[in-house]
Amino acid sequence: MGRKLYVGNLAFSVSSSEIEQLFANHGTVTSATVISDRATGQSKGFGFVEMSSDSEAQAAIAALNGQDLGGRALKVNEAQPKPAGGRPNRR
Repeated sequence: MGRKLYVGNLAFSVSSSEIEQLFANHGTVTSATVISDRATGQSKGFGFVEMSSDSEAQAAIAALNGQDLGGRALKVNEAQPKPAGGRPNRR
């Protein structure tokens, strides 16, 4: 189990500090980031949270996956490594 969590289905108005506060109820948050589009600065609707221990990460997944935030059901699970080479080639 990793300590880094993927947080998906975020409302575009949700900030990094909001998800940090939400996850802090379940342990120590070492980082929280909402991913934004480089060109526009608009949220992409997902982010990552890193907890200080595996057990805190598991507790956050159990408590927050499916919970409502800003009218949307959160998707919280263990972050998966990015595929080598970045994005898949689409034609």
